[in-house]
Amino acid sequence: MPDTDFERIRYDVPVEGVARITLARPERRNAQDYRMLHEIDTAFGIAARDDDVRVIVLAADGPHFSSGHDLVSTACADEFETRTMTGGFRQPGQHGPMVNEEEMYLGLCWRWRNGPKPTIAQAQGKVIAGGLMLMWPCDIIVASEDATFSDPTVAFGLNGHEYHTHLWEVGARKAKEMLFRGHALTAQECEKLGMVNHVVPREDLEKFTLDMASEIAQRPPVGLKLAKLAVNQGLEAQGQYTAMQAAFGLHQVGHANARIVFDGVPVDPAGLEIIRKLSKS
Repeated sequence: MPDTDFERIRYDVPVEGVARITLARPERRNAQDYRMLHEIDTAFGIAARDDDVRVIVLAADGPHFSSGHDLVSTACADEFETRTMTGGFRQPGQHGPMVNEEEMYLGLCWRWRNGPKPTIAQAQGKVIAGGLMLMWPCDIIVASEDATFSDPTVAFGLNGHEYHTHLWEVGARKAKEMLFRGHALTAQECEKLGMVNHVVPREDLEKFTLDMASEIAQRPPVGLKLAKLAVNQGLEAQGQYTAMQAAFGLHQVGHANARIVFDGVPVDPAGLEIIRKLSKS
């Protein structure tokens, strides 16, 4: 077992060939601050380098997978070892906030998406905005019957969360509705749309996920790696990464507008009510 000092997550090997990273901040509904994201990245790296690990599962403690970004956190990305080729974290204006998000959100998510081994997200309860950004880089998503998925960030004057793959996850028209309305999609809806692979009872979620991971772990590692590359490169041929970069730029326009007009993050009354309903546990 790797020697780590994780505060926000746990790392274990629950069955042979399968590493599991568990979000362990249930009292905050697994809201993700920079420390949690950095620890997740470290854990993915540990699993990627361990030849005995064939599959990686991302799970979460508590009733909900993740309530999204921890909006209370005031950390700066340069308080942690940087993992992408970016800098200027404390620059004035929108420059500093942009590169912080470039490092901790878009950059880390893209690293996880391109990891060498199959990844499975195991989701229950609410998955809100930034919570989607943890799941969507994974190759397979297994959800409990009570899971719901939402991105209400248009209420903040933004075009969506930073890892903007909505189009590929639920299709163009459903992505627009998801963003325009801010309402949650059910696990059953998301299974029909192709975002979720399987929907299972909450009590079966862990076993189902580990059974699938164990099955995949029996396959040749090189075959798994090549299959993942083939599908991911197909998405890139469709322009996925270029579209994500463009959407990230629009996201920064939204932040800059908020700095000028509202001196912070704007939330219209209707949007605030949606967010309250989504976040209510």
